[in-house]
Amino acid sequence: MRTLYVVTHPEATHHVENVVGGWHDSRLTPTGVRAAASVAQALRAAVPDDAEVELFSSDLQRTRQTAEAVAELFGLQPVLDARLREKSYGEAEGKPQEWLDRRFVPPPAVGERMDHDEGVAGSETKAVWAQRIYAAMDEILRSPCEHQIIVTHGGSLTCVVASWIRMPLESAGYASFKAPSGSITTLHEDDFFHNRHVVCLGDARHLDPAEAG
Repeated sequence: MRTLYVVTHPEATHHVENVVGGWHDSRLTPTGVRAAASVAQALRAAVPDDAEVELFSSDLQRTRQTAEAVAELFGLQPVLDARLREKSYGEAEGKPQEWLDRRFVPPPAVGERMDHDEGVAGSETKAVWAQRIYAAMDEILRSPCEHQIIVTHGGSLTCVVASWIRMPLESAGYASFKAPSGSITTLHEDDFFHNRHVVCLGDARHLDPAEAG
């Protein structure tokens, strides 16, 4: 049996400043800090007290702050992994969202989507983004630990879930799994069939309305 709890970091400064996130190293807002504490409490209530737990996190400040709130309740040291970062938006990062919106080239409805150039210098393609998260997930799942917590970003959640259900990379170009900031997605693999379930996508019931935005 294995259960993964995938946390999307709560409200960060780039959300309220309306600038592009990606690898821009924004911090949690005061609302986000309170939400991170709520996330930690919800996870502590969900995981059995005597269970072994592993904690992995993107290394950006907003995810690291979230992971540290969880780590405090569990008595853990987060394993920071840059591969769990959000998609890089290259030269757009930290710039006003409208700057990116004017330049962004959406992927075609059919045809090549994974290697699509979005028109922004230095940004990652979805192929590069997904490949690094798939690689991180492969490493995480090599551990026999039955309860694992992953703290990542709203966009990267799609790649985490796609990797979990073993979606081929070429199909991930059409995948999108949406979840609120500060939510918890629960993934479970059973011991009998070894099926990989998406038990709950983007659960935000632990958040106050103000924290959930």
